[in-house]
This record gives sequence, C-alpha cells and structure tokens, in this order.
Amino acid sequence: MQESKYLVANSRDAQWGLTISTVGHEEIKPGDSYPTKGHADGYFFDINKGRELNEYQLLYQPEGQGIFKSAHVKEAIINAGDIFILFPGEWHTYYPLQDKGWKSYWIGFKGKNMDDRVRAGFLSPEKPIYHVGYSSGIINLYEDAYKTALEEAAYSQQTLAGIVNHLIGLMYSLERNIILNKNEEHVDMMNRARLLIRESLEDNLTIQEIAKEMGVSYSNFRKLFKEFTGIAPAMYQQDLRLQRAKELLSTSDLSIKEIAYRLKFESPDYFSSKFKIKTGVKPSEFRTRTR
Repeated sequence: MQESKYLVANSRDAQWGLTISTVGHEEIKPGDSYPTKGHADGYFFDINKGRELNEYQLLYQPEGQGIFKSAHVKEAIINAGDIFILFPGEWHTYYPLQDKGWKSYWIGFKGKNMDDRVRAGFLSPEKPIYHVGYSSGIINLYEDAYKTALEEAAYSQQTLAGIVNHLIGLMYSLERNIILNKNEEHVDMMNRARLLIRESLEDNLTIQEIAKEMGVSYSNFRKLFKEFTGIAPAMYQQDLRLQRAKELLSTSDLSIKEIAYRLKFESPDYFSSKFKIKTGVKPSEFRTRTR
C-alpha cells in the first residue's frame, strides 16, 4: 500500500528557503514487490540501477528492515527506527528485505536552508543514516505533512517547511541523545553540573571547582560538557549570567555597577563589553528600551 502527494512551489515560496515537492508513506509486507507503483516521473527507480534526485528526501522506517547504498555508502542495513537522507545529485538505491518488508514515510524538499546545513557540516552524504528509534512524534509530523499536502491550502508550503525543519531537528537531536545517554553516569554528571551552574550565578564558584565537585579533571569535564551542550562550560556560565543581567536590568533598580559585581563580572566595563557583544546594545540602552 502506498499513498503520496506531489506538490508545486512558486518562486515566492522558494524565497522562504525551503520548498516541499512530495510527501507520502507506504507499507511493504514480506514478499511484496518493490518499488511500489504510483510514483511520478523522476521518482520511480530500478533498485539494481539506482537513481539520482534533484532534491533532498528524508525517509523514516519505524518498522521492518532494508538495504541502503549510495555513492558514499557501499552498503548499509536500514533497521527499524532509522531515518535516512537522500542528497541531490547523489546516486543511491534502497529497498526492504524480502522477508522483512517495512513501513516507510518520506518527504522531499529543496532550498537554501538545507544547503546551508550541509555546507556547515551538520548533515553529510558520508553519514546519511540516523538511528532515532521508534518515535510517535516523528510519525505524527509525517502524518501532519501528508494531511497538509492533501488539503493544499494557501501558503501550505510554509507550513510544510516548518514541519521539515522540525523533523530534521528531531532527527539530529534524538540520535545524539541516544548516543550520549548510553553513559548514564555522564548524563547524571552533566545534569548536576548544569544545575549547579544555574544555582550559583551570583556566587564565586568557578568551573574548575565544579569539575572537582563532579570528581573529574577540568579538561575531561570541559570536553564532556561541550559534547553534551555544544558550548564550553565557562561560556555557558557567562551566557546564563548575561541572561540574568537582562532580568535585573528590566525589573530592578540596581545600578549597572551593582549588577556587574553581583553577577561576578571582573568590572562594570568588562560586563558592559560582554553584554554588548551578546545583545548588540549597552546595558544602559537595554534598560531604557525595556522600561
């Protein structure tokens, strides 16, 4: 069983940064022929010859098992709970195993937003497969996309673009969390460390002292912290202090000098410099705008 919808985007839609061309889902039972019929020109392919697309596709297999091959991946198993990405201009082929079958959801799209992520190294043809496990949230997003595509209301391209961005974000974060959460001791340590940093913004507690309290060296603590948050612990602490400074500037009558020393900045000038770098305005300007 296969259901799909093909869409047309206009030049104005393209300026949004992401346009959607196809949404669909299928269920291939063990022994069923594959690919299924009903695909538009340019989408149907011979699994032995493969194909190239002029767009990205994001495919999620919540059930079953199959094979994936591409110009960068010789051969890989697609397991239940895997999402894989097809890249424009990249030769590929994929299919369910005859004795397993699969359920599959897909959405096809193109645009600058996705191109920028690939150029920045977030996504790559060298790593097209992400294991996210069974996720009702992901399935709901695909189903919402299909419903939106069927209705094809005015400006539905923008709604679909939002769904694609949500899917990509979920895919990326779910896999990283699955990997990181395999070490429960590290997860617990990072949760405790982040809470300690948040609770000590007005104290002189240093990152080195926090590492010591966690029972690890500063270098190991810093490495783990950056793996979990994407930011160094000292920068994390400083950003939280700057967020707290915004609250105090907006809701209290404390002077800028008092706020700087209360939040343990070296000096009012240093505080003002960091605040402007982060927000684009001086603390006094921020206070005037928010009062």
